[in-house]
Amino acid sequence: MVASTLSQFRSPWTRTIDLRAELRVAWAWLRRPRLTRRIVPTIREHLGAAPASTAYAFTLFVTWWTLRGVGGTVERRLIFSASTNLYNMRHNPVQVLVASAFWTDGGFPWSTIAGFLIVMAYAERWLGTGRWILLFATGHIGATLLTVTGISNAIDRGLIPHKVAVAADVGTSYGFSAVLAALAFRFRGVVRLAWAATILMVLGAALWIGPTFTDYGHLCAAVIGLLVGATATTFWRWLKRKASMRAETAQP
Repeated sequence: MVASTLSQFRSPWTRTIDLRAELRVAWAWLRRPRLTRRIVPTIREHLGAAPASTAYAFTLFVTWWTLRGVGGTVERRLIFSASTNLYNMRHNPVQVLVASAFWTDGGFPWSTIAGFLIVMAYAERWLGTGRWILLFATGHIGATLLTVTGISNAIDRGLIPHKVAVAADVGTSYGFSAVLAALAFRFRGVVRLAWAATILMVLGAALWIGPTFTDYGHLCAAVIGLLVGATATTFWRWLKRKASMRAETAQP
């Protein structure tokens, strides 16, 4: 009876792993015979359990390919129309908040696509597709709003030129940073603290050395991810404790 009651409050936020044990399992898997035959089925299983991350990576490839097939003028117009700059956020906020997350500016996004197929897919397998999408969207939207607010205040005070209000700003990095930071709560103890501290130090150093509003947005997104992870973990542990106390009280 107690076990069935507690199972109602199971959440991925409370299912942590020991990193050293996981590394030992991974090393043992690599040392097993017929490695080359096991790689493809393992990759297929990994991506199949993370449909949103896999579809996202494919969408980024499609949008990149679309930009390569149009002229430079059309490419700049498409990027501008999807940018979460101050001008677009004042006129079409919902449209650009959604569209900006599915475009990349520059060369082929090798690192971004690989990050989604490996890191984001792992996070999705841990959290589940719905929670992963919600966390990613929270980081993307929250960091964008904080960044745009900072740009607006800086322009009003004359600290930056007005042309920043129409600068191109697209990409997945805010949502990615939020999920990456929240992954700290997948681990236990020192590893969790080291993961969170490393991310904050790296992003904080980037903001300190060459401060840009994008760096500011990355740091904001990481803080959002940590806050979401801490809140969700605390909430589900509290529910589990309450359920355990009620179950023990109900026992004869």
